[in-house]
Amino acid sequence: MNTATKRSALAVAVAGICLGASLSQASSHREAPFITEVPKVDGTDFYMFRSYETGREDFVTLIANYLPLQDAYGGPNYFDLDENAIYEIHIDNDGDAVEDLTFQFDFETVNQDFTLNIDGTDVAIPLKTAAALGADASADANNPALQSRQTYSIDVIRGDRRTGTVQAVTDMSGGTNFSKPADNIGSKTISNYPTYAKSHVNDISIPGCGMGRVFVGQRQEAFAVNLGEIFDLVNLPLADVAGFNGRDLGLNILNDKNVTSLAIEVPTQCLTSGSEPVIGGWTSASLRQARVLNPEPTKFTDTDMGKGATVEGGAYTQVSRLGSPLVNEVVIGLRDKNKFNASEPKDDASNFAPYVLTPTLPALVEILFGEQADTAGFPGAADAPTAFPRADLIWAFLNGVPGLNRPSGNVVLSEMLRLNTTIAPTELTSQNDLGVIETDGMGTIVNPDFAGFPNGRRPVDDVVDIALRVAMGVLYADRFDAVHPDFETLMPGDATAKDTEFTDGAVTATGPLLTEFPYLGHPISGSPNPQRP
Repeated sequence: MNTATKRSALAVAVAGICLGASLSQASSHREAPFITEVPKVDGTDFYMFRSYETGREDFVTLIANYLPLQDAYGGPNYFDLDENAIYEIHIDNDGDAVEDLTFQFDFETVNQDFTLNIDGTDVAIPLKTAAALGADASADANNPALQSRQTYSIDVIRGDRRTGTVQAVTDMSGGTNFSKPADNIGSKTISNYPTYAKSHVNDISIPGCGMGRVFVGQRQEAFAVNLGEIFDLVNLPLADVAGFNGRDLGLNILNDKNVTSLAIEVPTQCLTSGSEPVIGGWTSASLRQARVLNPEPTKFTDTDMGKGATVEGGAYTQVSRLGSPLVNEVVIGLRDKNKFNASEPKDDASNFAPYVLTPTLPALVEILFGEQADTAGFPGAADAPTAFPRADLIWAFLNGVPGLNRPSGNVVLSEMLRLNTTIAPTELTSQNDLGVIETDGMGTIVNPDFAGFPNGRRPVDDVVDIALRVAMGVLYADRFDAVHPDFETLMPGDATAKDTEFTDGAVTATGPLLTEFPYLGHPISGSPNPQRP
């Protein structure tokens, strides 16, 4: 088989995972009933990719986003993370659907008590800041202008997340305490936010791994989705959904939102095991089992932080989980959404198999648009595939794609983001947000980008459009016939919507994205005005 044929087959295989990805992927913003009650631990997106910053190709960047839909002007408290929770990024490097490495983030809120003397009485001020902040991270600690801030520590855990070997990640001086920058309140409070935020990027020493980097703080939301209209029964005309009017219709409803990112860059050799280059990853957040409301919260002072609004205890219990995007939002049934957030990948086959083998998303698209397509003279352009069970989704969704990002040996069926660390990264300006499914309009794949989703996920990747197309049968197209030796067995029948270029009309704006760690753009300012005298 010549090189061109190999690449064509691989392109098809890549698209294969996309369907699994498609049905299983989406950004989880308020995706389950319980998580709406605790937004600070709501995981929104998980990114995992080989670093594409120049000179950092031997590293993998892991980014877990939490606390969705942040309005930049959300003062006076803005968007701290939960100091009673733990936030984790898990890596499975042997295909058994159990974490081998966990990076655990633990937050602490540090308060000072700022007062003003009003008519002889010291009265506490209501704001987090009393004056402009300094230009770098060193100004955070005991800053007379910053009344409330957050710090965090990181542990690397080998083995089980609760019983494994725990070691502390340190900075270059051996310290274990890192500072989270204040959110982007506005230019009068923080005159140069990019410089201030960059000072919070820390070089770190990861036990057993070597050197890496970490940043935790507010970022501009990179996930693009027409969120409101999608959930309003896909309230778009057929011409838009079918891509007749193009992909970028200016419908990204999240383009004015921020999010909080936990970003860590780790040497690739630390994440892989032996000769196996494929890793799986996901993020989770856990709360204490018990929470009692305190009827009489007390004030804090410089020496006594007082009693908080709640008293919490008991074992940590997982309440949020996210690997591939959109899984819980559009794949898992409403009755099982809380269950999915509390589950672990090793139990996916027994708990959630029907949602993969007999998915409802394609049927919903057909119900909403099938008749319109027929009437408009495009018969079958919105019809769902009818071959059940969807055996193709097993390897696409639960195994990884053979030849691309499927681990060798016996792979336990499980949902997670998978990355082949031997595939070289693509620089930002050359990245294709459709990965390998972009065509020239005549069915031929063009500009395939194997470094993108579903081989991991980068900020630029348009997972919604990829997901829609794969769910609706793009793998049935003739151009994919040679994907896999068992393709005809895996994909019996046909799909009349296989060539419809489904889209939600929203694409990621690349302008705000950074070419260096932590890659996500600087957050939108809470004040639209420039600094005034």
